[in-house]
Amino acid sequence: MRPPALLFTSRDPGTDRRRVRASGFGACALIAACALPAACAVGPDYKRPAFETTAVFKEETGWKASEPSDVLTRGAWWKIFNDEELDQLEERMNVSNENIKAALAAYDQAKALVDQARAGYFPTVDASASRTRSSSGSGGFTTLTTGAGSTGTGGTGTAGTPTTGVSTAVPTGPRTSTLDSVGLSANWTLDIWGQIRRTVESNKASAQSSAAALAGARLSAQGTLAIDYFELRAQDQLQKLLDDTVVAEQRSLKITESRYHYGVAARADVVSAEAQLLSSQAQQINARIQRALLEHAIAVLVGTQPADFFIAVTAIRGDVPTVPAGVPSALLERRPDVAEAERKMAAANAQIGVAKAAYFPSLTLSGSDQYSSSTWSRLISLPNRTWSLGPSLAETLFDAGARSAQVRQARATYDANVATYRQTVLAGFQQVEDQIATLRILEQQAGVEDAAVKAAREAEVLTLNQYKAGTVPYSSVITAQTTRLSAEETALTVLSSRLQASVALIEALGGGWSATQLPSP
Repeated sequence: MRPPALLFTSRDPGTDRRRVRASGFGACALIAACALPAACAVGPDYKRPAFETTAVFKEETGWKASEPSDVLTRGAWWKIFNDEELDQLEERMNVSNENIKAALAAYDQAKALVDQARAGYFPTVDASASRTRSSSGSGGFTTLTTGAGSTGTGGTGTAGTPTTGVSTAVPTGPRTSTLDSVGLSANWTLDIWGQIRRTVESNKASAQSSAAALAGARLSAQGTLAIDYFELRAQDQLQKLLDDTVVAEQRSLKITESRYHYGVAARADVVSAEAQLLSSQAQQINARIQRALLEHAIAVLVGTQPADFFIAVTAIRGDVPTVPAGVPSALLERRPDVAEAERKMAAANAQIGVAKAAYFPSLTLSGSDQYSSSTWSRLISLPNRTWSLGPSLAETLFDAGARSAQVRQARATYDANVATYRQTVLAGFQQVEDQIATLRILEQQAGVEDAAVKAAREAEVLTLNQYKAGTVPYSSVITAQTTRLSAEETALTVLSSRLQASVALIEALGGGWSATQLPSP
């Protein structure tokens, strides 16, 4: 139920009008003066939930990173790989990636919502002007008398005889009139219970959440690009490895054919050498597929059509830079997704206050000043003025529990955001621990694989020499070649995995981002 507004109105000029108007302004000023100092924001004030962290990461024990601890504070984290091609691709992606553009647009929308909410602090003023043409009645007849005279020569009858006038009914149209009107009106809802303030608070936190989401989208795209790039370089290295293998097996085939020509080798040796060569050539061709797919994926990441994009073939780097993980507690401030979840939690907390404010009455100050006249030239004159000013108090007396349900919904939304925040933090810790363990174990495996490659290469050379001397069958050569190729492929896979895990660790640590980079409320 909304009680009637307490309006002070007048359209009488003179002393009485001025007195009444002064009374109206005085009443509104008195109400505003009393209401604003006592205004308060209902609902709970936000406090970030505590999250206990361990002193160190479990998997970092006994593992030493190769890069200085301040590497992530240098901005472009990918520069630690010292790859000019990667640097250029990352810079292009930061400008042209469509997912980043979409996240930026979402952030701009969130900022606009903050401005919309802030507008509620101020009154709204409207101006109006109108001209109305109206008619009254449906028309009728009027009597017109003609030919009336008197005795004498002036009449129309016989001389000396009086004449009688003739009455005629003449139809008339409806009566029309024009009314011009101009005026101003204003409404100001006083934020006594803090509903507008809580809305602004919520929208500010949502805008900061969108800013963190933008940083997260950028970091994710940067990490994906770096991982795809190193996978592509691994394919380049695999292609070179297979090319060298094909060349070596072609030499082995010529040796086998020569031995067969001189009768010191069986035809089966030649056939086996040909089969081994064809198998390696098939692998050589198939390796091009994955490289093409990775090149296409990188093209899309940098906002370019695959048809217009090309990356030259280059060997993969042999070293793997890594960074120290730091202390777990710092992770809460370094990951954009954690900051995004925390700001969503703050926004949901403010919405509890917005819902609670609906329990209390709203106070609105309204005023208008209007001039109306049927004569345009005299429109702006005191007798044609009508003004009104006064407060309006409204309170909902019965809503069948709707407001209570809205408060419960707001609290449940906040609880859900708290759970999401805690889960995001846990997932962040998991990702860091996973990548540290991966890097530590792969580093150990890489040492073993390098030794295995060295031994396999030596075994291949010795076996081929033994075959030339006729002390071993050609099947031993095939076995040695297959073992050497498998060892080199495994070592290459380990190297690629280490590079990708290094990128993933940097991404899990936030890529040098910090919550201090969030825009100020």
